[in-house]
Amino acid sequence: MTATPASSAAAPPVVDRETWLRERNELLVREKAHTREGDAIAAARRQLPMTLMPTVTVRGPGGDTPLVEVFEGRRMLIAYFHMWHDGKPYEHQCEGCTFSTCHMQMLDYLHARDVTYAVFCQSPYDESAPFAEFMGYRFPWYSAKDSDPALADGRDFGFIACYLRDGDKVYETYWTTGRGVEALMTTYHALDLTVYGRQENWENSPEGWPRVTGHPWRLNGRPTAQWSRPGVAPR
Repeated sequence: MTATPASSAAAPPVVDRETWLRERNELLVREKAHTREGDAIAAARRQLPMTLMPTVTVRGPGGDTPLVEVFEGRRMLIAYFHMWHDGKPYEHQCEGCTFSTCHMQMLDYLHARDVTYAVFCQSPYDESAPFAEFMGYRFPWYSAKDSDPALADGRDFGFIACYLRDGDKVYETYWTTGRGVEALMTTYHALDLTVYGRQENWENSPEGWPRVTGHPWRLNGRPTAQWSRPGVAPR
């Protein structure tokens, strides 16, 4: 990924502060409406019915682990289903899944609300667990490679599923994929606040705004997250 340096990119017109505040407050009206609509959608999400999960297991550091034990005693579970390319080196693993999951390092706030976060990887555990260690992940990592197909239910990996535990029974309450997984991507939320945004080609930005060329999750042709890890040789 490369982007036009900000020093040579176009910039917004310069106006006096009164004009700037007026236009910013006009946008605030839309932002508040967007927030209220998001609240309404979240309320509808909480009112969805749920479906009982069969007894399934995933494989973790202790071997086969029943889904109910992944909750670690909490009532709710958010699971990210991580793509994997068997036999490929770390730099060739799914960059979108890496981008999603690498944001989920501070879990204390989720735990305080009775929520566990875990990753279910598409690979054999022994192959992918060293990758999780290399990336410095602190969340639980499991393999769903040999799990009952009912766990993924035909969905392509790269999605989020949410569960509720009632005793020893587990229910799926919600799932999302595609841009729905941006819920985990706080980098995108922060970039959306900046004048140049995500700098991706699909965005509706003024002429001359910097644009990423090449893969959006790479820096100078190398996977951004993997090549930021300690001990990795610079190019």
